[in-house]
Amino acid sequence: MTFDSLTFIVFLLALLLAYHLPGLSWTGRKWLLLLASWVFYGMWNPPFLLLLVGSATLDWWLAQRMDAAQGRARQHWLWLSLLANLGVLGFFKYGDFLRDNTQWLLASIGVDWQPAAFDILLPVGISFYTFQSLSYCIDVYRRDVPAQRHWRDYQLFVGFFPQLVAGPIVRYHDFAPQLALPRRADTNGWVVGISLLLLGLMEKILLADSVFAPVADAVFADGAKPDSAMAWAGALAFAGQIFCDFAGYSTAAIGTAALFGFWLPDNFRSPYAATGFSDFWRRWHISLSSWLRDYLYIPLGGNRGGRLFTLRNLWLTMVLGGLWHGAAWTFVAWGGFHGLMLALERLVQPVTRRVGAVLGGLGRLLGGLLTLFAVVLAWVWFRAQDFSQAAHLHRQMLAPSEGELGLSVEAQLAVLMFGLLWLAHWLTRGLALRQWLQGRGVLSLGVLWSVLIVLIVLSPGTSRAFIYFQF
Repeated sequence: MTFDSLTFIVFLLALLLAYHLPGLSWTGRKWLLLLASWVFYGMWNPPFLLLLVGSATLDWWLAQRMDAAQGRARQHWLWLSLLANLGVLGFFKYGDFLRDNTQWLLASIGVDWQPAAFDILLPVGISFYTFQSLSYCIDVYRRDVPAQRHWRDYQLFVGFFPQLVAGPIVRYHDFAPQLALPRRADTNGWVVGISLLLLGLMEKILLADSVFAPVADAVFADGAKPDSAMAWAGALAFAGQIFCDFAGYSTAAIGTAALFGFWLPDNFRSPYAATGFSDFWRRWHISLSSWLRDYLYIPLGGNRGGRLFTLRNLWLTMVLGGLWHGAAWTFVAWGGFHGLMLALERLVQPVTRRVGAVLGGLGRLLGGLLTLFAVVLAWVWFRAQDFSQAAHLHRQMLAPSEGELGLSVEAQLAVLMFGLLWLAHWLTRGLALRQWLQGRGVLSLGVLWSVLIVLIVLSPGTSRAFIYFQF
């Protein structure tokens, strides 16, 4: 079941009606949300629902043992949680990757190993709910939060359906207080919820699927050899697609949760208006970047070991962040490039600050355009099927060869729409969207909702799975 399906709309309306029935207790509402979340997830592949419930139950139990233990015994319980979570994630997500690379290494030294095919099906959203549950166990170990005693409440924290399969990654200390007291959507919740749900669906259905995806798919297709213009069009189209696809899901998820009185953290804040890579990661996939900072970068040593160790920690964090996105070396290259850019940015920061102080607004604009240029180049690794395809596209983008430089109508539209998307990000880079929506009057909200509904209904594109479902 996906947000952009008629099945989900029927599911959501029925659940909202049942959730807001008068006389239903808070305990009853939480059970209702939990059962609905299981139905939502189980419709993809019912057996994987058992994996979700089982892994969450194990972490719930381990965290209680950890909370009650003292001294080194607490570390033992934490190690069990780490091994269980990362072991399950590694088996399902990286089993084939490790097998294929082991086979290649053995072949390079003359050993002919022919392993059996795993044919492992990746459970939807496993990276998201594993990281969410793992952060809870680490926080209990650090005594930042108490262990949750109620099995139902912990299952609801891990499996809450709006953000279950593609985020945002929610922290326990943010969600637990919302489970403690009865919640129902107030006027602000309905306004923000409906607005964000419609906005997210429009981004996904109209922009990601109808405008950007056809051009990106053509350029990154197996065997495609685009010229310079089409290479740039494809890269820009994918940059637009992945933002509108993923931000569309996050926006719809936040809006859906608000309809039930729950507030999830923002996951995107005009990332293509970033003025530097550190600023980009404060704006792109915020829940993941903050997770990597708190549970990987800081434990590695953060910036406490001198400049060289700081740069190493930045790079390692981003390499592992790239690997989190997918079991392929192209994702490692994407993460490594971002890590390199973050390290270089840290090294030249004194110079850029002085230049920025002199140039003012023009300096911010130039910094934003340079950042965008590098981010779009990096997206090629993220989308390319292999290094050969990525290398061809980079050659065409940076050192174009002779040939036709015309663009199809679809490609021209995609480039134009990406330009408008960048402009919208730049103009709203400091906008607090929720507060802005809460300040709209009835007439402006009616116009906004009407426009979004018309755009969604009239979108001609073919429905595609959300990109981040594969992660």
